[in-house]
Amino acid sequence: MISKDTIDKVFDTARIEEVVGDFVALKQRGVNKIGLCPFHNEKTPSFTISTAKGIYKCFGCGAGGNSVKFVMEHEKYSYPEALRYLAQKYNIEIEEDASSEEDTQIRSERESQYVVLAHAQKYYSDILMQHKEGKAIGLSYFKERGYTEEIIEQFQLGYGLESWDAFTKEALEKGYKIEYLEKTGFTIVKEDKHYDRFRGRVMFPIHNFSGKVIGFGGRVLKKDPKAAKYVNSPESEVYEKRRVLYGIYFSKKEIVAKDNCYLVEGYTDVITLYQSGIQNVVSSSGTSLTEDQIRLIRRITNNITILYDGDAAGIKASFRGIDLILKEGLNVRIVLFPEGEDPDSYARKVSRDELHEFLQQNSKDFIAFKTGLLLEEASTDPVKKSALIREIIESVAVIPDPISRSTFLHECSRTMDISEQILIAELNKIRRKNVDQNRRRGGDFRQDPVEIPISEYNNGFPSAAETSNERTTALSVDPQERDVIRFLLNFGDVKIELQTKSSSQDEPREEGEITVEQFIVNELTNDGLGFESELYGKVFQDYVEAVKGDKTLDQQHFLNHPDPEVAQLCVDLVFSPHSLSKNWEEKHQVYVATEEMSLRKAVERTVYSLKMAKVKRMIDDHREKIKNTEDEKQREELLKEYGGLLEAKKYISKVLGRVVN
Repeated sequence: MISKDTIDKVFDTARIEEVVGDFVALKQRGVNKIGLCPFHNEKTPSFTISTAKGIYKCFGCGAGGNSVKFVMEHEKYSYPEALRYLAQKYNIEIEEDASSEEDTQIRSERESQYVVLAHAQKYYSDILMQHKEGKAIGLSYFKERGYTEEIIEQFQLGYGLESWDAFTKEALEKGYKIEYLEKTGFTIVKEDKHYDRFRGRVMFPIHNFSGKVIGFGGRVLKKDPKAAKYVNSPESEVYEKRRVLYGIYFSKKEIVAKDNCYLVEGYTDVITLYQSGIQNVVSSSGTSLTEDQIRLIRRITNNITILYDGDAAGIKASFRGIDLILKEGLNVRIVLFPEGEDPDSYARKVSRDELHEFLQQNSKDFIAFKTGLLLEEASTDPVKKSALIREIIESVAVIPDPISRSTFLHECSRTMDISEQILIAELNKIRRKNVDQNRRRGGDFRQDPVEIPISEYNNGFPSAAETSNERTTALSVDPQERDVIRFLLNFGDVKIELQTKSSSQDEPREEGEITVEQFIVNELTNDGLGFESELYGKVFQDYVEAVKGDKTLDQQHFLNHPDPEVAQLCVDLVFSPHSLSKNWEEKHQVYVATEEMSLRKAVERTVYSLKMAKVKRMIDDHREKIKNTEDEKQREELLKEYGGLLEAKKYISKVLGRVVN
């Protein structure tokens, strides 16, 4: 188990903007940072980072938490795995309360697979650089491609021996279980025999967004018509091909810096371009481009440039990928390499400067590229030209942004010398058809998505039962309980001035200081009031214990709370997505009142509003009991209590009125 001291160091050291910034492109907005949420598909940023509080909150899907929670949710890590990831990121030495062997035994299935994958990477890299066969075959191959030892080490390239079971045998001898060797795809088991999947192949480790090895691609070097040129790891709990882009871990920072992502087809395309100075490049690893891969790119840039080789047939087959990119709202440009060349071969033929110049000069938007390519076939054939126009309009039709659609329609009209009105009519027909097809599949039937205001989304929509039962809504104390907890979490350790009653009406009231948490705890416990919500009650009880022990609790106590529900509640209640810049206030000489400026009144109102809600609930309950009881003695007792509740209500109303004035 990881020691508490190590856990505290991780929480103290990890900076939320740095942790999230490894996965999401963030932009400054006021005192916060915003980006596209990695937990749900969105096109308008609602994912917000508070660097001051060290938390994140998505105002679209509700996800929120601290650095550890983010790593857990994003990488699907357990709590210890997330702590280890952050400890490694910040070079924090992990202290164990239990031995490493005991810790290994309790690791999750996912972590066990990561351990096997990490071992495999080191094994194949060692074979490449140190084994006779690895150096003679694998290393020679990479050197022939012009790769430096630095780039080989950076991408952790390797080599698998020709032997039937060299890797499996070595892994079993070191204590790795056959079940994990099989699940990660390194070992193929048939009856009582097993053999290596990657034999006689150079190895390309595939890393996830955070840099962990999750799979491999292996390229055969010998000429064998029966052997597949490339073999990839099978899918597992940690490796889903549709969600992975080769090279994304190494290229993500440069993609953000250049605000553009070059998309290629193969492993060697990525490595060669990277070594040639084009470091904002990723590959779909030989698979068809998927929506998940596009969304992965969209989190760090809105611009994709696809690099195609000179194979016209292959380019046409990939048009579907272009439409998928457009549908996700990204900008697409295309670079076509000379016939017979691909990104890898061309980059090895020319200098760095020539490569950069070629990419800049030959980059075209998808309309110019697609029309130029297809018009060659259409030539003067009106039927083919008509089909071409329809095909291009179908691509434009999937673009979600109406301004972009209009811009591309205008470009099509100019390029193909056809009336823009005709193109608009065709576009509308195609979009109506798409909507009808989507409706039949049970999807959203609207032409364009309707944005729901954040306030409505967060508060939820009232159910039929709620709207038809005004009594239940009116007597609900949840909003008041929530407000009290919100004040405790945001201002619990802040001192406020309170006036205490004097013994004589002629004497002025004495003023004293008290913390917000002391005031709220004393007010509620003295009246014997608790919380109906079990979750709010947990938070309040922590404050009760702290006040009893003459201690104060800060937000970090709850943000790092072992109960995930408490931690999530704290994120929800302390996070404000909007704030005014002090520079703006000073510049315009406009100062807006905040809760902090009138904290005493706000706290009083909040506490007494909760008391009022509970008193009203008790009054209503007593009315029902008085109405239904037949026992005269019990009725008299209830009437006496009822009178006391009415007096309490009168007093609270007076206090609330005083707070207002």
